[in-house]
Amino acid sequence: MQLHELQRPSGIKRAYRRVGRGQSSTRGKQSGRGGKGQTARAGAKIRPEWRDIIKRLPKLRGWGKNRRRGVVATRPRPKVVLLSRVEKAFNAGEEVTPRTLLEKGLIRGVGVSSLVKIIGNTLVTKKLLLKNIAVSKQVRAAIEKVGGSITA
Repeated sequence: MQLHELQRPSGIKRAYRRVGRGQSSTRGKQSGRGGKGQTARAGAKIRPEWRDIIKRLPKLRGWGKNRRRGVVATRPRPKVVLLSRVEKAFNAGEEVTPRTLLEKGLIRGVGVSSLVKIIGNTLVTKKLLLKNIAVSKQVRAAIEKVGGSITA
């Protein structure tokens, strides 16, 4: 057996490739890092722009304080109905409640939700009696102007 006839035992490999050794190998000279400059240096990581944006934003202390302002996940949202649809569905002097809105198909839901809000700035011609319904300022003014009433 000669020195040039020696072979490594099968199954044994080097754990890593040495870089920066030799001119003709694939890991020589610039060792696969391209040219000179910032990216050719060790530890060259470019910081993402969005991280700088986050760092500039003002922070509030405490758990959950930096969520979108005004978002309260636990607060139930009211079902919204337009005043023009309510006026078309009801006759003058009729009582408008969440249950009657559900029966007429103006709101959807499994059960009767007490959280219903009427919005819109349509002129009202009928006297309506609203019970257990929230209303916007414009709707309140329009209904009271015609002689209707709003009770909680």
